[in-house]
Amino acid sequence: MKVIRHLASVAALLLVATSCNTKPAKAPAAAAPAGDTVSQLTIRYIDEDSIMNNYNLAKDINEAMLRRQNQFDAAQTQRANQINKFGTEMQNKARNNGYLTEESYNADAAKLQKMQNDAQTYLAGLQQSIESELAQSQIQLQDSISNFMKEYARSKGYDMVLRKSATVFIDEKYDVTAEVIEGLNKRYTKVEKK
Repeated sequence: MKVIRHLASVAALLLVATSCNTKPAKAPAAAAPAGDTVSQLTIRYIDEDSIMNNYNLAKDINEAMLRRQNQFDAAQTQRANQINKFGTEMQNKARNNGYLTEESYNADAAKLQKMQNDAQTYLAGLQQSIESELAQSQIQLQDSISNFMKEYARSKGYDMVLRKSATVFIDEKYDVTAEVIEGLNKRYTKVEKK
């Protein structure tokens, strides 16, 4: 399991809610009576990749997931080394006629099997813990961005804020990514874990 790849794919999906949670577009009147004017939509866009790379909360989550992935990899390596070492000792003992009885060999074989089962159980629990932490972090990130975008769009009078990746073409003059990143980072306060 590579948590970071998962984080990147989830992050791409994360901002779907951001563009969907803004005020819906005003539909033009089907047949406007003479003298009526159809209001203009005010639309802007954000580059979600830039937000994921520059929003401090997203960077902190990414760093935390890297640490957790390294913790998982280290635990997996440690358990594998212990199992391999004991397996090698068993082979050497068997090769050198170190097992005087079948019971002593079976006891070591059972110990090796228990080590393997314990390692699987431990690593599965650790992986589940990491995935749970990732899911909670993604919810926190999504909520933070969505809440900010609602307030931001309303305060600026925007009818829509789209994701750049959801458009075929949009003029760069409508890009508000830098302003959004600045606002997100200004609002974010890092909470140190104890």
